[in-house]
Amino acid sequence: MAEPTIRLGATTQTAAVDAGLRAYMLRVYNYMTVGTAITGITAWMVANTALFNVFYTARDGVIGPSPLGWIAMVSPLIFILAMSFGVNRMKASTIQALFWAVTVVFGISLSTILLTFTGTSVARVFFITAGLFGAMSLYGYTTKRDLTKLGSFLFMGLIGIILASVVNWFIGSSMMQFVISVLGVLIFTGLTAYDTQKIKNTYDSVSHSGELMTKTAVMGALNLYLDFLNLFMMLMHLLGNRN
Repeated sequence: MAEPTIRLGATTQTAAVDAGLRAYMLRVYNYMTVGTAITGITAWMVANTALFNVFYTARDGVIGPSPLGWIAMVSPLIFILAMSFGVNRMKASTIQALFWAVTVVFGISLSTILLTFTGTSVARVFFITAGLFGAMSLYGYTTKRDLTKLGSFLFMGLIGIILASVVNWFIGSSMMQFVISVLGVLIFTGLTAYDTQKIKNTYDSVSHSGELMTKTAVMGALNLYLDFLNLFMMLMHLLGNRN
């Protein structure tokens, strides 16, 4: 009678990969969480201190960005493009610094939310966003379904709502803003699952060296951070109570 074959080597290797993946994903979520906290703290400081007058001006009862405010609003796009196109040439420390800079300037841009909406509704929508984000990220991590095709469809939808938002900037239609917000919630909810699965799959395709792994983790955190932030803003337009 043949004795059963024991494959301890394969089991040990699988366990090591699982532990490494969990550590990698935890690192991504830590970057994303700290970045979100920095954005929130920055937004509160700008909205509740004299810093507000540095980045915003009030004319005829209408609050608008100052020259520095415009720079703060445009800076996230510049930083994100620099990270995306320069990630292979930049050092990990530079990628990290740009990520933290993104979270700060986004906080400056979003400080007006704290003045536009009540504090209670901001807190309520934040926790709703966190719950929805957490559920979809967990789905993206655990599902066996390939979400690649879904990602392509969601990216097309993202381009659509960006263009619609630009148009609505000039039109100022509340109905169009409502439609954009509803579609935005659906799109960024799906992107959360898609990006989580993509980040998970990236772990097996890159070298596990410290420098490259750090850059990959930061870029993954940036994607999830943007998903969370945009989901929060879309839900604020739908569920927030204005002052």
